[in-house]
Amino acid sequence: MAEHTIHVTINGAAHEETVDSRLLLVHFLRERLRLTGTHIGCDTTHCGACTVVMDGEPVKSCTVLAVQADGSDILTVEGLEKDGKLHPLQEGFWQEHGLQCGYCTPGMLMTSFALLGRNPSPTEPEIREAISGNLCRCTGYVNIVKSIQFASAQLAGAGAAEEVSS
Repeated sequence: MAEHTIHVTINGAAHEETVDSRLLLVHFLRERLRLTGTHIGCDTTHCGACTVVMDGEPVKSCTVLAVQADGSDILTVEGLEKDGKLHPLQEGFWQEHGLQCGYCTPGMLMTSFALLGRNPSPTEPEIREAISGNLCRCTGYVNIVKSIQFASAQLAGAGAAEEVSS
């Protein structure tokens, strides 16, 4: 079985690791790097619980090989919080009760992070379209959408505050 040395940046930290050709990115993150916030749901890309952001795009890490991530910049749910402060998306899920059982939450957060990166003020239909590949088994999409809208407003307010102070 072939092994490969990969170089990846995960949550801002550079890693060089030797991996088996068939190792999935989700197993690399969870088992090798102990970043267990990325969940394994279906192993078939249907549920989205394993979503991470790779080079700015949400990817389902259960169908990406670790060797395919070579040279990439990856953000996992563990990388959202900065200096002890929750990301506005995490605050939104807390404030708007988007958490529910929590199993889908890491994937929802990472998909939403990528959405807000390319569209800071999405409409409700745009949010629903973006998260359509992430399944919530609790059927609580209303509060998840509200959580993303909360984050969008928080991020817009932070941008406005920065403009005023400069």
